[in-house]
Amino acid sequence: SLKEDAGIEEKSKAVYTHWLMKSEPESRLQKGVDVKFGIEDLKAEPKQKACWDGVRNYQARNFLRDMKVGEDAFFYHSNCKEPGIAGIIKIAKEAYPDHTQFEKGNPHYDASSTKEDPRWSMVDVQFVRMTHRFLPLAELKAHHQAHQKSGGPLKEMALFTRPRLSVQPVTDEE
Repeated sequence: SLKEDAGIEEKSKAVYTHWLMKSEPESRLQKGVDVKFGIEDLKAEPKQKACWDGVRNYQARNFLRDMKVGEDAFFYHSNCKEPGIAGIIKIAKEAYPDHTQFEKGNPHYDASSTKEDPRWSMVDVQFVRMTHRFLPLAELKAHHQAHQKSGGPLKEMALFTRPRLSVQPVTDEE
């Protein structure tokens, strides 16, 4: 809605230094390619580092472009049996053109994007640690609902106000 968009635009003018980044830990084929990438996959990468590619939402892309090296992010498992926060990662490289937009066989290919004027960006992330315990969405949602009544810090968290956004800012309070 316009009201929601205006609210997120207002909020997006703030300077964020923490993020929530969603990825799918279970196998799912998209145009014949498995797009699975959970925190265990990141841990298995050389130096526990990987590019965060495939973001195809303008607002999420803009948040990627706002990220700075060293900032922390929650690694959130989505589109799975039990969604929630699995660990903490950090931004290892600031935004640069997402190579998958140019690869014709890739599910994230964008025929209208050019190397001269790339539409999509990605960052590199590095594993920091697992959370002390998995934080399931149901538990986070219970806190969010309580905070809506009490005015607590999770009352406007993007995870609940913009649930389909794959890259989201997180305030210090949240």
